[in-house]
Amino acid sequence: MTIAKYSVTAIDCPDPVALAHFYSKISGLEVEPLGDLAPEKVSWICLMSDGEGVICFQKINNFVAPTWPEGPVPQQMHLDFDVKDLDKAEVEVLALGATKSPFQSATNFRVYLDPVGHPFCLVLNQ
Repeated sequence: MTIAKYSVTAIDCPDPVALAHFYSKISGLEVEPLGDLAPEKVSWICLMSDGEGVICFQKINNFVAPTWPEGPVPQQMHLDFDVKDLDKAEVEVLALGATKSPFQSATNFRVYLDPVGHPFCLVLNQ
């Protein structure tokens, strides 16, 4: 018996629409339609899979980026994405605005920071 059904993962950020589009380009998930709402008015938006939100982005006015792996602000969360070619995927995520983390600890995955500083990994899955 379960206590609850998993719903979504929510990520704090200063600009939910921009970060949703960043992760949409990596994952292929669709950004939830805004309807008549102006992007600057959005405080919550999701990436959709089969009509359901799966990764959501929440506006935080005083957002502080993680300083992981050291410093006062921990990573708080991270996302992993499976890729078939780490080198090719690296070029693509860097072109989208990611930065490669100076902290790397394995050969089968690479750590990057999204445009607002959240770590995420590309994991070699052949």
